[in-house]
Amino acid sequence: MSYQSIYSFVSQQSSTISQSSRQPLLLPTKCLKIDSSLCYYTSRRKRNLSKIETISSQISVSYNTTLLSPSKNIIPDNSQKKSNEAALILIRHGESLWNAKNLFTGCVDVPLTEKGVEEAIEAGKISNIPIDVIFTSSLIRAQMTAVLAMIQHRRKKVPIILHNESDQAKSWSQVFSEETKDQSVPVIPAWQLNERMYGELQGLNKQETAERYGKQQVHEWRRSYDIPPPKGESLEMCAERAVAYFEENIEPKLAAGKNVMIAAHGNSLRSIIMYLDKLTCKEVISLELSTGIPLLYIFKDGKFMKRGSPVGPTEAGVYAYTKRLAQYRQKLDESSEVICS
Repeated sequence: MSYQSIYSFVSQQSSTISQSSRQPLLLPTKCLKIDSSLCYYTSRRKRNLSKIETISSQISVSYNTTLLSPSKNIIPDNSQKKSNEAALILIRHGESLWNAKNLFTGCVDVPLTEKGVEEAIEAGKISNIPIDVIFTSSLIRAQMTAVLAMIQHRRKKVPIILHNESDQAKSWSQVFSEETKDQSVPVIPAWQLNERMYGELQGLNKQETAERYGKQQVHEWRRSYDIPPPKGESLEMCAERAVAYFEENIEPKLAAGKNVMIAAHGNSLRSIIMYLDKLTCKEVISLELSTGIPLLYIFKDGKFMKRGSPVGPTEAGVYAYTKRLAQYRQKLDESSEVICS
């Protein structure tokens, strides 16, 4: 059975559920803090949708990938397709060396363990989902995850990390072959997608810290929404920068029909999911994200629809709900059959 056939069957069975899932999530709340947080993200969302509609109607060449074009410092947008649907993939980085040592990592730039590398490669099972641009944090563990996952993709496009830190960095890393650029995917690092800055806890052993300050205190630092560790960031502070960056730089790409992957961290991704799913601050602090497991959202008509993971037992459902992805998968399969024959 083709993936488009699966789509036709399941979408008919689930039309009622799909319609109801598009309605805004209205949740009771007991604290003013939650109310204000929820209203803050909702009002920002409304303002941003208006801005996105304007941008998407005017956009022509919009990758803002300043390193791959020798003339205007941008990648020519070779897929200027009019589409009101795009895929968004979220991946939490694999295990880092300090994760393995049970140390607070935060914004310290620590690479992946061997297990983390394997998790990143496993995340590459997103190989049947189209990816036009990748956003990641400025930290090596997220960038390793993004690159290792992307090189598993069936399109075999090469991920190229962009360097915008100086004019010289931009100039020296330009690519002058149009054919090569067509076979590349820009990877855009942004410090706004970094993990929470854990302040004076960074580098400390989590168990020893709990013994020193008390389990309850450490639990508040780690799991509360608005209580930061000493000289560090709360989840609320992390959400301020991560969601603002998402709204201003990533959502317009999705509105223009670009398929986006974000490889980042537990707390920066929690912040983005809070925005996408309209979660309250009470709900987001209990949200758990597994390392190396991709999550898929579909952006359509200005709304985000959660579609689970494009790997494992939910894979068929992902393609069944989304005709565009089913068609993309079908074309990949047909291309593979032609090469094999």
